[in-house]
Amino acid sequence: MAKKINSQFKILAPGGQATPAPPLGPALGAKGINPGQFIQKFNEATRQFNGKVVGCIVTLYDDRSFELEIKSSPASVLIKEKAGLDKGSGLVGKETVGSITRAQAEEIAREKMADLTAADLDAAVRIIMGTARSMGVKVEG
Repeated sequence: MAKKINSQFKILAPGGQATPAPPLGPALGAKGINPGQFIQKFNEATRQFNGKVVGCIVTLYDDRSFELEIKSSPASVLIKEKAGLDKGSGLVGKETVGSITRAQAEEIAREKMADLTAADLDAAVRIIMGTARSMGVKVEG
């Protein structure tokens, strides 16, 4: 017999370096998950990301057990990394804070392809380019 799902929620945390300190620990405790056990399992599953922010879908069952589904980093984090930025523009459309090339957008799209709803690589690149534009990052090429 399958376990009954109690709840499902998303978190963002640094891969391989998460700690039970706020904000992650109290949020997990409020959901009924043992933060220490969760952090250990999460860090083991995300060790290859080494500090890069990673998305995770947590499925909590009635018996207080849980499953993790690790996703790739958010597109905005990957764009900021490629452009060498700390943050996006506060005045989108009026201020450009950096730029990436189309080849860099393709690299990001390949990395995120499994998490995107795009039919092919070209559609995924257009999604990434739109995200970059909304951050005030120009895509050249």
